[in-house]
Amino acid sequence: MAVEDTVKEVFQTVLDVKPEEIKPEDKLEDSLGVDSTEMVEISVGLKRALKVALTDNELKKTHTFNEIVEILKSKVA
Repeated sequence: MAVEDTVKEVFQTVLDVKPEEIKPEDKLEDSLGVDSTEMVEISVGLKRALKVALTDNELKKTHTFNEIVEILKSKVA
């Protein structure tokens, strides 16, 4: 499964959104309404699904869905 699809599945589970509602340019806080607690849940879900973790520093720097996907792609590859 592609990294982007896995990230969408985790977002779907945590945020209760449909995968087709998530766009690469969506801003985490503004467009998707992600709060700090949900960001932790997303991080844990991604670690379980992809076996790689986002560092606290990476989490602070990510502002869009696509930024998370790109960071994870670089770690999985």
